[in-house]
Amino acid sequence: MPTSKTKAITVALLLAVPISIYASEQREDEQTAVQQTESSWEGPKLLAAGSGGSTASAAEAVPVRIAAASLTDSLQGGYDVAATKLKVPWSMQFAGDTVYITQRGGGIVEVKNGKQTVQELRTKKTLRVVGEAGLTGFVLDDNFAKNKYAYVYHAYEEKGKALNRIVKVKLVNGVWREQKELLSGIPGGRIHEGGRLAIGPDGMLYSTSGDANQRELSQDLSSYGGKVLRMTTSGMVPKDNPFKNSYVYAYGLRNSQGLAWTSSGTLYASDHGPSGAPIPGGGTDTTGLDEINVITPGGNYGWPTIQGTQTAPGLISPYYVAGPQAIAPSGIAATPDNKILVATLAGQSLKQFDPIAKTMTDVLTGEGRIRDVAVHDGKIYVLTNNTSGGTPGADDDRLLILK
Repeated sequence: MPTSKTKAITVALLLAVPISIYASEQREDEQTAVQQTESSWEGPKLLAAGSGGSTASAAEAVPVRIAAASLTDSLQGGYDVAATKLKVPWSMQFAGDTVYITQRGGGIVEVKNGKQTVQELRTKKTLRVVGEAGLTGFVLDDNFAKNKYAYVYHAYEEKGKALNRIVKVKLVNGVWREQKELLSGIPGGRIHEGGRLAIGPDGMLYSTSGDANQRELSQDLSSYGGKVLRMTTSGMVPKDNPFKNSYVYAYGLRNSQGLAWTSSGTLYASDHGPSGAPIPGGGTDTTGLDEINVITPGGNYGWPTIQGTQTAPGLISPYYVAGPQAIAPSGIAATPDNKILVATLAGQSLKQFDPIAKTMTDVLTGEGRIRDVAVHDGKIYVLTNNTSGGTPGADDDRLLILK
C-alpha cells in the first residue's frame, strides 16, 4: 500500500452510555449458553424462518462466542492508507486483493495494486443524488470471480417521486452495466435512505431500507420502508420468508445501515436512533438511542411505537441501546471471535460491540466520521466519511487498513 501513518488506536475504552435494558440474569443465561456452545458447537447455523409477525424477544437468538483469536487485541497501533480523495464513499467489497468502493455521487472506485480507478456504473434509471440519497449499497456475487456479477442499491426518481431500487450489475471491460432490476419502489427522500446490501450464509440477498423520514412506513407491511428485506439473487421472494409473497424479513426499523452475521448464523443490524428533529404532525424527537439489533424472521423492532429501552407487547426492544448522545452507527462487520465492529458517523470512531458483555468500546478515533468497516484476510478495513457532513482533510476521504 502506498503510504503509512501512525495514529493512536485505543482499544477497550468503555463508552459512558447505558448498555441496554436486559437484566443481569439474562447475561448469566448467555454466559451459560456460551459455555454449552464451546463444548458442543457443530458449525454455523442459520436462524429458522418463522411465519407471520414475531412477538419474540431478541434474547431468543442468543449470541454465542466461538473460541478464536481476538482481531482487535492483536492491533499494534496505526494504519496504512490504501486509497485517498474518495468522494463520499459508502460501501466496500473485496475480490482477492482488489477493493471496490461505491461513491454516493456515482461511480465505483477500484483499488488494485496501489492504483485507484473510478469505474462507471451504467443503470437504466438515472442516479438521484440528493441529501443522503445516491449510490449506496453494494455487494459482490458469491461467484464474482467467474461471473463478474454484483448488486447495487441506488436512488432514482419516478414521476416526481423519490425512490430506491436494487439491481444486478456486471463488470464488463471496466464498466458496471445493469443486467436486471430485482426490486424497485423502495421509499426514498433526502434522509433515512438505509441501503446496506449483504449476502447471507444462506446465499440470499439482504437489504436494509430507511423510513425516508416517513415514520409510519416502518410499521406498514405493505411498504418497503424501514425494513430488512430478503430475496434470492435473481430477485425472487424466498419461500421461507416470514410474510407470504413479501420481501419483508423484519420491520419497525428507522434507518438501518449495517448488517453482519456471526459464525453462529446470528444476524445483527445497526439502526440510527432519533435525531432531535421535528416530528411530522407535531413534537420533537429525542436524540441518540442508537441501536444494535438481533434480527429474527418476522420481527417487529418497534419504531416509532417504541424507542430506546421502551417495551411493548409484540415488539422487540433493541439488543443494545447507546446513550442520549448520537453515535449514528453505519456499516458493521463481525470479527472471527464474534465481536461486532461498528462504523460511527456522529461518534467519529470505529467501535467494537461485545454481544456477551453488551459493551461498546473504541478501536479507532481521531479520523472523523466512519462510514463502513470490513474484515478481510485477517485485517480491518475502514472507510472515512468526512466529505459528507464532516471536516475533510487534504486526502479525505480515505480507505484505511488498521495495523
